[in-house]
Amino acid sequence: MTQTHRSPSLPWRLMRFLNRHLMPKTRPEVRLGGLVLLLTTTGRKSGLPRQTRLQYEKEEGMIFVAAARGQQADWFRNILANPHVEVQVDGQALRGLAEPIADPMRIADFLELRLKRHPLMIRLMLLSHGLVKTNRAHLERLAANLAMVAIRFPADALDSKSGEW
Repeated sequence: MTQTHRSPSLPWRLMRFLNRHLMPKTRPEVRLGGLVLLLTTTGRKSGLPRQTRLQYEKEEGMIFVAAARGQQADWFRNILANPHVEVQVDGQALRGLAEPIADPMRIADFLELRLKRHPLMIRLMLLSHGLVKTNRAHLERLAANLAMVAIRFPADALDSKSGEW
């Protein structure tokens, strides 16, 4: 049986182009005002380190990243094969354990948090998915096609009082 491969939409091809050609020229912590981190996973087939620049949110001592291409994103599939990751964020390199999250309710919560913290940027992102309205029901429908990861770090990587770096 032949498998069909869906190519990424124009906005995601543009983002991939920008990530490959413009983002490497700056440090991860200064990109987009500290909104982008550098995630290193282990290639599921090659076993080699693979780096991906992703937008993130810090919450409750963890870092959350989402895959706009859902479970088709290579970095997400690498995490499914090996959840041990390294993250470069806020001028630090931290090793952590990534927990894949596919629950649409939790992903919708993440989208609401991102929308609250970065309204213009996230509205543009949602618009690229065809979402003009951003009520909870719309976010939950979109979340069904996305995937998310929570990255946990050893206790000694965080400030013991604040739970932050």
